[in-house]
Amino acid sequence: MATVEPIQRETSSIALPGLGRALITAGKLGQKSAEDIYRKALSSKSSFIAELVGSGAVSAADLAHTLTTAFAAPLLDLDAIDTSRLPKGLLDNKICVDYRVVVLSKRSNRLIVATADPSDQAAAEKIKFSTQMGVDWVIAEYDKLSKLVDANATTATEAMEDIIGGDFEFDEAAAEAIIDNDKTNTSEVEDAPVVRFLHKMLMDAFSMRASDLHFEPYEHTYRVRFRIDGELREIASPPIAIKDKLASRIKVISRMDISEKRVPQDGRMKLKVGPDRVIDFRVSTLPTLFGEKIVIRILDPSSAKLGIDALGYEPEEKERLLKAIARPYGMILVTGPTGSGKTVSLYTCLNMLNQPGVNIATAEDPSEINLPGVNQVNVNEKAGLTFAAALKSFLRQDPDIIMVGEIRDLETADISIKAAQTGHLVLSTLHTNDAPATLTRMRNMGIAAFNIASSVILITAQRLARRLCLNCKTQVELPRATLLSAGFKESELEGGWKPYKAVGCNLCNNGYKGRVGIYQVMPITEELQRIILRDGSALDIAEQAEKEGVRSLRQSGLNKVKQGLTSLEEVLAVTNE
Repeated sequence: MATVEPIQRETSSIALPGLGRALITAGKLGQKSAEDIYRKALSSKSSFIAELVGSGAVSAADLAHTLTTAFAAPLLDLDAIDTSRLPKGLLDNKICVDYRVVVLSKRSNRLIVATADPSDQAAAEKIKFSTQMGVDWVIAEYDKLSKLVDANATTATEAMEDIIGGDFEFDEAAAEAIIDNDKTNTSEVEDAPVVRFLHKMLMDAFSMRASDLHFEPYEHTYRVRFRIDGELREIASPPIAIKDKLASRIKVISRMDISEKRVPQDGRMKLKVGPDRVIDFRVSTLPTLFGEKIVIRILDPSSAKLGIDALGYEPEEKERLLKAIARPYGMILVTGPTGSGKTVSLYTCLNMLNQPGVNIATAEDPSEINLPGVNQVNVNEKAGLTFAAALKSFLRQDPDIIMVGEIRDLETADISIKAAQTGHLVLSTLHTNDAPATLTRMRNMGIAAFNIASSVILITAQRLARRLCLNCKTQVELPRATLLSAGFKESELEGGWKPYKAVGCNLCNNGYKGRVGIYQVMPITEELQRIILRDGSALDIAEQAEKEGVRSLRQSGLNKVKQGLTSLEEVLAVTNE
């Protein structure tokens, strides 16, 4: 019998978490029972340990004693300690609730943390990232630990009411001190609940890889939502009375006018997240019926330095793009809806082109990513600095490469095209559904067909799809007819491959983690130029592009499904066919 168990584990159809393997090794659980419990946990989207204890397969006390031996960690009876004396504020309450952990004490640069599952590496990494401190596990019984976590969570929710009271001073010096996370802050500023709440929201958003924070006031409620992997998730519901104080706080550190609440405003702020790392935030306020809605966009400069391979281009698409940006002149357009990653794509190209012998100038509204070596200009229409005015100035400054944030009007388009025709490489964006529609959109703006044909050298349309979590994605059997109706060809279904579906685990967001780009990269060939010159429709252009091997956005997305990077549902949601 001793040789049967290892063979059974190797041929198992499901990868058990460390806790399950430890219990099997200790003889407390059979392989099949562990797999059944884990499958049940996945289907109910609960944790393995919750399902394990809840099913009665192993008691909480027996589990704790077994893990103490298996992981050589101390065992603590939570009934024997005074929980009111536990340290507060060392670890974000959401992490404690999500991973069922409690901080017991701090020793030097390490936290002593109670857990029922010391094999949970995700919890350890999350705590390390959030606190910048090491973690020493102490094992506690799951049922007692859960009660303590839930009790602390209730207390934390009630403590939010404290934010209502108090008269807080907002001054720029204090604001910058807090936002830079400076250790020399005065205790008065650190203790201000609004200051701490905002700082916590910004740090949580960064650690959760959010792209935007939404602060939204309503008549009787106030909510904070994060956009994570393209989806908005409600994170907090502070008291409605916080709205004015929080709006004033954000406006101070973003250098906006605190007294002006009737018109939208834009600003920027910074947050220090490490000794040598600073994150920029773009802030936008909007007057609504019940107060100012504030949206904060996280601008991480490192995203432009990930390289073109990290963006998700297929080899042939990457080759077309690199060939285009190597041209000495012409226009390259990136299209797609707001939030589809156009700016990151443009800055990735600029980063590759940014050499000591090249003069690069950009005009944006506003500049989102700071890139040393590039001359960046913020458009200011109130002051008369429009895209067109900035472009005219660029052309008098001997540029090699020009980047225009967005072509919005005929004047900007005309100057951009003239620049592309007179020896400059011009990069810009447009809001269109796909690459062929971009050319007809330019015609509708009033640009002459011969100008489009002689200047545009490549158009890239793009979308961002949520990437499947590597830890929990599972293959699914879909009817052949469903795959064919989605856009797959008969030849693509050969080989017996199966698409993956999102499941969900404690390492991801409902089965997804991160995003992957879907691209339609269309070079303007001689045949496409002929169609443009005879005023061909978007359909004519799309047909010719397909003949030349250009994938549509749907085809590109289906390719990502076949590679197991995303799900069919996600591709159908973000692309049209």
